[in-house]
Amino acid sequence: MPETEPRRSPTLRRRQLSAELRMLREAAGLTAVDVDRRLDWTPGKLARMERGHWQRPRPRDITDLLDLYSVEDDDRREYLLMLARQGRERDWWHPYRKMLSERYSTYLGLEAGAASLLTFQSGMLPGLIQTADYARAIMRDGPAELSTDEIDARVLIRAARQELLTREQDPLRLVAVLDEAVLHRNVGGDAVMRDQLEQLLELAELPRVTIQVAPFDIGAHPGLSGPFTILQFPEPKDPDAAYSENIAGQLLLEEETDVERFQVAYQRLIAVAASPADSIAMIDRHKRAMT
Repeated sequence: MPETEPRRSPTLRRRQLSAELRMLREAAGLTAVDVDRRLDWTPGKLARMERGHWQRPRPRDITDLLDLYSVEDDDRREYLLMLARQGRERDWWHPYRKMLSERYSTYLGLEAGAASLLTFQSGMLPGLIQTADYARAIMRDGPAELSTDEIDARVLIRAARQELLTREQDPLRLVAVLDEAVLHRNVGGDAVMRDQLEQLLELAELPRVTIQVAPFDIGAHPGLSGPFTILQFPEPKDPDAAYSENIAGQLLLEEETDVERFQVAYQRLIAVAASPADSIAMIDRHKRAMT
């Protein structure tokens, strides 16, 4: 993953451009259907653009829209055209695109541009903090039948994502809440699990990484409905997003009312989980018990 301009994520730029274009259309008092007709576009083209369903924005299309919306401010026009140009760039995961679903690809692009990531996991550790051997064991014994080459490629993707936590410029802030069951589940054998727990302890020392454990003795808690992740972005105008996945596929939510439910659940979850210090002590005890 490139070290320069760490938050210059083409996916995030396309998301920003979609939101800007939607606001300009609404301010102009036009519907998406009106715009398609006036520009002689295929029906539904603008709606897809505003939903972010595009791969490489065309600057000519953006110029046509700005003219139609009577946007005369040169700085404003140049900013939106810059978003279009940067949105045409390839995301870091592009070489692996054939093995990734559209939603997961979008998630990776948003993750690369996020300022903070809040995640809860109940069955396994989050991908951002998995060792390579732990990840291989998860994939090898998981629900999908993957070849050795496919597993190796997915481990490389996971390793590239983990650079977000340790890059020199503006590293990603991670808050990870783990159900205690994750610590007890011996993934890959004792040696793999000991290395994994040791990596957890090392990552917890990073200033922008917080790890908490939801212990068994708290009983029911807000994470029992399943794992999920909340992405927060550096610009206030970029709304949070929520992500969840299971065997059926991935779910990426961006509507404010949908994301708010995850935000409330996460705040309730943090409140009942063990403190970061107590959580680290718990992880350390598990690691020592395996030696």
